[in-house]
Amino acid sequence: MSGLLGARTCSSPGEASDLKYPLGTRLREPLTEARFQQLFGDEEQVQELPTEPRGPRLCRMWRRPASACSRRGAWRLLQARLPPLRWLPLYRWRAWLLGDAVAGVTVGVVHVPQGMAFALLTSVPPVFGLYTSFFPVLIYSLLGTGRHLSTGTFAVLSLMTGSAVERLVPEPLSRNLSGIEKEQLDAQRVGAAAAVAFGSGALMLGMFVLQLGVLSTFLSEPVVKALTSGAALHVLVSQLPSLLGLSLPRQIGCFSLFKTLAAVLTSLPRSSPAELTISALSLALLVPVKELNVRFRDRLPTPIPGEIVMVLLASVLCFTSSLDTKYNVQIVGLLPEGFPQPLLPSLAELPRILADSLPIALVTFAVSASLASMYADKYSYTIDPNQELLAHGISNLISSFFSCFPNSASLATTSLLVDAGGNTQLAGLFSCIVVLLVLLWLGPFFYYLPKAVLACINISSMRQMFFQMQELPQLWHISRMDFAVWIVTWVAVVTLNVDLGLAVGVIFSMMTVVCRTQRVQCLALGLAEGTELYRPLRESHRLLQVPGLCILRYPTPLYFGTRGNFRRILEWHLGLGEGGKASPKPDNLPDTVAEPVRVVVLDFSGVTFADAAGAREVAQLASRCRDVGIHLLLAQCNASVLETLARAGVLDRVTPQQLFVSVQDAAAHALEKLELTGSTICTVWI
Repeated sequence: MSGLLGARTCSSPGEASDLKYPLGTRLREPLTEARFQQLFGDEEQVQELPTEPRGPRLCRMWRRPASACSRRGAWRLLQARLPPLRWLPLYRWRAWLLGDAVAGVTVGVVHVPQGMAFALLTSVPPVFGLYTSFFPVLIYSLLGTGRHLSTGTFAVLSLMTGSAVERLVPEPLSRNLSGIEKEQLDAQRVGAAAAVAFGSGALMLGMFVLQLGVLSTFLSEPVVKALTSGAALHVLVSQLPSLLGLSLPRQIGCFSLFKTLAAVLTSLPRSSPAELTISALSLALLVPVKELNVRFRDRLPTPIPGEIVMVLLASVLCFTSSLDTKYNVQIVGLLPEGFPQPLLPSLAELPRILADSLPIALVTFAVSASLASMYADKYSYTIDPNQELLAHGISNLISSFFSCFPNSASLATTSLLVDAGGNTQLAGLFSCIVVLLVLLWLGPFFYYLPKAVLACINISSMRQMFFQMQELPQLWHISRMDFAVWIVTWVAVVTLNVDLGLAVGVIFSMMTVVCRTQRVQCLALGLAEGTELYRPLRESHRLLQVPGLCILRYPTPLYFGTRGNFRRILEWHLGLGEGGKASPKPDNLPDTVAEPVRVVVLDFSGVTFADAAGAREVAQLASRCRDVGIHLLLAQCNASVLETLARAGVLDRVTPQQLFVSVQDAAAHALEKLELTGSTICTVWI
């Protein structure tokens, strides 16, 4: 800035040489906000513009596209809402088609057993897991922006939905139901699960209309990972009765994990040896296959489909040995062919399921958006968070008409799709073809599938979520605050339940952000001789202080939570204690100059926003400084902060000549006020 117009010379060369000012003998006049607007701004034109009423953001958002409506604009809007119109013309058929086909078929083969397994976790018949593995995947392929994202059933959502279904439609205490009563109970539970999907889809569509894609940032990475890891433990414990062949009521509410463990331990003598053997053999096959797929993912052309192999082997074994009749092994039974009749979920249930739909919608969007962003960064493309809200909202809303339960992106199948060579959303269509074949023709082959095998598939699919705990030592090394967020969220999810654990994690994460704004550290800085650089005073003995001058930089928002700390720090540095007494020294502040302060510069470059309480605090500070004869200067206030300060009356106490565009200009003016033309100055950085 030394080259700006208005440069002047010092009174004498000897004076500048003695002071050793870094810019030599040529100094320009300090640049105030008013002078800057006069030289470089467009202040007069801005004042002549008519003031537009501050309407709701939604009205302004829709008014802008309406005013710029054209054929080209309509085509861009259509491309944004239907992503295949944008990526399909650029599709590299020879290079990508084979990879998408192989990846889609591989994921579809996994969708079949996992969908049936997660349906049992949702407390609905297995065939509805197949529906949820078909309709949402098809819809997301048409609306989603995540090229490598695999949607469908997800264990965490199935667990959350199952808790809501068990609460809304509890199983009778007698537990001895006839065939008709069992069908009625299943129909009621399917309706409840579909209503939860409808509610969560409607909430996500509402979030899309309000353009609330930014809400995904409030679910930080430690919260999401701790949530999924804790939910994986819930899945493991909830599947223990199926592994052991025990018929136990599902525990819901707080401490449900410990209640289930107690019930399993109490009923352990009544476990079925046949189902226990099937479970042990299934895990003995599934777990090593998972490890082989992970360790040799670069060498294998496609991952080994351990789930479908286990399903086929178990079905053949149960059929040939008549395990269902001889040893009373629970089997899947008949899978209806075709699709269910479209049916609108019961709207009367919506008020009851709203409290369950909201956390499910947040988890759906947070997990899907984080996975899509991760692979978009890896493969150098972008996603639209608001379009993701639309895609998952419509996916859940429309699929609820076909008796589907809530769905989202899945960590395991997404990783599988990428490893198998998937490139675009076209892989989802191949996955749908595999599920469609099962629904139309191959369903009877799963009649004798033991439910214990599905429980083992549920447990083995949690592998990645359990291994997230391996990141804790690294997280401790990087940020202990994030480590604390991870632990608190995980403990809350495990001890309470997934819904309350999510709420506790989000609240605690927000509290850590607020607490960090309260912890302000202080550094005394000085202008290094012969340079324009500021260094901490403790690092060099060649940094001197100017008596009577203090520069304060406040690097945090000034709002009701930080106004008290702001006041205490300023009172101590400026000696503004009540009754003429020195105010007590705040924590983490170094000792500074004992000389009375005559000029203070407040550097507001780090103040991103200020509320009414913070602005009034600055107004009171200006009044107190004026009363005791301290000249107050403000530097580097952004437009929104300056507007808030003006509305609070700060500019009635501070003249435009006391507002500067930079700290250097304010410091130069302060040196003139102190009758110095250049020196090493003291900066206190809060």
